[in-house]
Amino acid sequence: MKNLLFLLIFFVFVVQAELVSENNLIATYRSNESFETIKENLQQAITNKGLIISGTLHVSDMLNRTAKDLNITKNAYQKAEAFEFCSAMLSHKMIQVNPLNLTACPFTIAFFVKPEENQYVYLAFRKPQLAGESKEISQEINAFLHSIVKEAMGEF
Repeated sequence: MKNLLFLLIFFVFVVQAELVSENNLIATYRSNESFETIKENLQQAITNKGLIISGTLHVSDMLNRTAKDLNITKNAYQKAEAFEFCSAMLSHKMIQVNPLNLTACPFTIAFFVKPEENQYVYLAFRKPQLAGESKEISQEINAFLHSIVKEAMGEF
């Protein structure tokens, strides 16, 4: 019984992953895993869905490189990247609703560390804002993106 209690406490305090914010535009999760672990897990979660990452955005590298020229002294991120990918099935569904929905692809999931909270890695994505009668496909895409982030954070 003592060992079971220890294991329960260990998992509650050692591996924490939680949804910290969700509004109409953005969903944000937070994990205490390392940046590299989250990056690898997110890559795997995306490919586990049969998708290919079409681009990796090195956000913090770009911001740090350009900050001096723009007279910006405070770094928003300790480290930040984002993966771009698309689902052919979801793309077809949203484009059938309205061809303007092409602008919602590729999907992007960002992952970053804030300088003032370097013990956490945040994962965030934009929720789809689609044209036409798109409530059903918007909900499907939203659930799909949540499932990828949850898998990357060890929740299945």
